[in-house]
Amino acid sequence: MEDYKVRLSSLTLKNIKNVKNGTVYMPSSYEKKKTIGGAEILGIYGQNGSGKTAVIDALFYLRQIMIGMKIDQSISDYIGVDEDHAEIIAEFTIFGADIIYEVGYHLLLKLKDGMTVIDREFLNCAINQNNKRTNKNNFIDYSSTDADNLFKPQKRLDELIGKDKEIKTDLIVAKKLAEKSNCSYIFGESSREIYNRAINTDFGKYAAAINALFEFAVKDLFVIRNTHSGMITANVLLPMAFRYENNNMGAKGDFAIPLMQPAVLNEETKNILDIIVDQINTVLYTIIPGMRIEVRDYGKQALDSGEDGWKVELMSARKGKKTIPIRMESEGIIKIISILNVLIQAFGNPSICLAIDEFDAGIFEYMLGELLDVFKKSAKGQLLFTSHNLRALEMLDKKDIMFSTVNPDNRYIHMKNVKETNNLRSMYIRSITLGGQDEVIYEETDSLKIARAFRKAGRGLQDE
Repeated sequence: MEDYKVRLSSLTLKNIKNVKNGTVYMPSSYEKKKTIGGAEILGIYGQNGSGKTAVIDALFYLRQIMIGMKIDQSISDYIGVDEDHAEIIAEFTIFGADIIYEVGYHLLLKLKDGMTVIDREFLNCAINQNNKRTNKNNFIDYSSTDADNLFKPQKRLDELIGKDKEIKTDLIVAKKLAEKSNCSYIFGESSREIYNRAINTDFGKYAAAINALFEFAVKDLFVIRNTHSGMITANVLLPMAFRYENNNMGAKGDFAIPLMQPAVLNEETKNILDIIVDQINTVLYTIIPGMRIEVRDYGKQALDSGEDGWKVELMSARKGKKTIPIRMESEGIIKIISILNVLIQAFGNPSICLAIDEFDAGIFEYMLGELLDVFKKSAKGQLLFTSHNLRALEMLDKKDIMFSTVNPDNRYIHMKNVKETNNLRSMYIRSITLGGQDEVIYEETDSLKIARAFRKAGRGLQDE
């Protein structure tokens, strides 16, 4: 099977949290480039409550759906107030050896009988090959309200079924299973097995695109939400985002190590931890001079299953000083360790897409700028982040930054009238105070009213 490289191009949200409508564009999409050259960074900035976190959370749920998981019902809380539906539209560019796909995945979610279900989902695609580009048309369009059709258009359905009438029966079963399990019909396990059987038919190019998107969601898309940082702040767990592959076998996810006590791991898990730590140490000592982490092995301890386990604890080691438990390090250092393995992956793999909410949390301002600068110059993958620290505005280009606005119907914009000699940080602060952009990017507060409210609240406490 061909090795495809997948890149996120844009993400559109409709009725997600406080975003009525908004689209964020990765730099290559903003510049209308169809190449896979180097790293891409997109930072999203704006005042509190203006839709930054909604982008990261939408990617989290989108990834779950694209790997065929049952819909996490916590997504119901993200559907806008007084709305019964929401949309997520993700555009991707898929690069093959001699072919480029421009694929859009449109997902319409609906509240039904107290549950969130997929009301409609469809994929459209334009194919670039031999210096020719097809029109971008739907090739799988599924609607839960259209019970009589497996999917539209009929031409693509006929290509998929071909002369194998069993495929039609299998599609009917796949559709019923998806509805019963409340998961994606397009990306469900049963449907993907059917596409693979049709890889050498007229439907084959579309089957390859679906497989590439599924593999991207499984292996290459990492979403680090606030809950990740929250576990670190609470000094409970160190969740290390990681990706590991060896001899066509691999693993991916958050390797969560307790901070307050040693962990007991089986042999396979301990070996993966050793590999993750080795990879992290390759870079860590350059970021935190002289520092490395070690896995302290306290010896064998039986697991609940009766199998052999190993009791281990993560330690921090500095040159010339004794090792200490990793929990004794600062929150910022632990935060860097928690994402470092995935950042390393992005330096070697152009398909890696890492989305981080509040990237700056706990990280020294200057270090944040250095990390972004090194990533931009040397990495191959994509980094999408939200932040409040304005250091990035001095390190990145206009195309690498989008700003949230106070207009829920147009939540995300690029700053206009930015010249190469302009300091984007200064322009942003000026736009907050003086305006001048297409949308208002800061809902003005009155310091006198704030002070008056605090004094009033303070007097109320004294009276009590």
